[in-house]
Amino acid sequence: MPEDFAVEAKGLTKTYKDVEALRGIDLRVERGTVLGLLGPNGAGKTTAVRILTTLLPPTAGKASVMGLDVVDDAAALRAQIGLAGQNAAVDENLTGFENLEMVGRLYHLGKERSGDRARALLERFELDEAGDRLVKTYSGGMRRRLDLAAALVAEPPVIFLDEPTTGLDPRSRLGLWETIEAMVSEGTTVLLTTQYLDEADRLADRIAVLDRGVVIAEGTSDELKDRIGGERIEVTLGDPSQAGQAVSTLGEVSSEEPKRDDGKVSVPLDRERTSIADLVRRLDSAGVEVEDLAVRRPTLDDVFISLTGHAAEEASTDGEGVEQ
Repeated sequence: MPEDFAVEAKGLTKTYKDVEALRGIDLRVERGTVLGLLGPNGAGKTTAVRILTTLLPPTAGKASVMGLDVVDDAAALRAQIGLAGQNAAVDENLTGFENLEMVGRLYHLGKERSGDRARALLERFELDEAGDRLVKTYSGGMRRRLDLAAALVAEPPVIFLDEPTTGLDPRSRLGLWETIEAMVSEGTTVLLTTQYLDEADRLADRIAVLDRGVVIAEGTSDELKDRIGGERIEVTLGDPSQAGQAVSTLGEVSSEEPKRDDGKVSVPLDRERTSIADLVRRLDSAGVEVEDLAVRRPTLDDVFISLTGHAAEEASTDGEGVEQ
């Protein structure tokens, strides 16, 4: 594996009986960056993470992390990675400190080093005041933070985060995002799976869109958005019955047919051919009543729907649920 890549997978396939959860995916994650693996529930994201973290053998293909093969070098590889899954893997009958210290001991860090790491991580994740409380008294957000802290006890160079913010309230999500950004700024490599498009947009240096076990697109957030066009003018009509007239008027200066949806008409903005002011004048001259007008760039939600024909929250049918 080239030194620039912390994670690399080629032709990765996983089959459960007659169901193909992964159908030959290729992935690369540069060191010190975040790859967002984006897709709906059942797309194969968790299956990919379980293979890359040695929890599940691939049916075919090869994968390596920090130059170590996920099958042949599984034992050595586990010392190089941390994993925070969809459900916090902490013991609720232990305190926060005891959970982290136990992880350190399992990694053979020794009692003193394990304790030092536990205290440092409790402080870093703003859990120091709750460190001596049983985890059963923690909120969902606190458990998530403790689970992420546990993945960092051995200071691994690569972290796998499998939908880490699922079920968190907005404040907890934001806090976890800031923690992930801090980790990456210190050189950690992260592979993040998510079905939240805003999460991928904020955190990921590159995004791989996974659908039905196949990577259907890859690039930066901006590159993916550019695939479905640039800026669009979105006109909210004062009188929805004028949608036909608005479509006709805007279509005169558009390279594609304007779209109408529930009292709104949108059209690509080609600044070389026209301006916003010109569009407003044309609509006014045509007697179209405009309630609001906005310029918007495509979102990752637009990208996902354009690529797959469905929203990211919709479930696909594959074998991912079999192994979760």
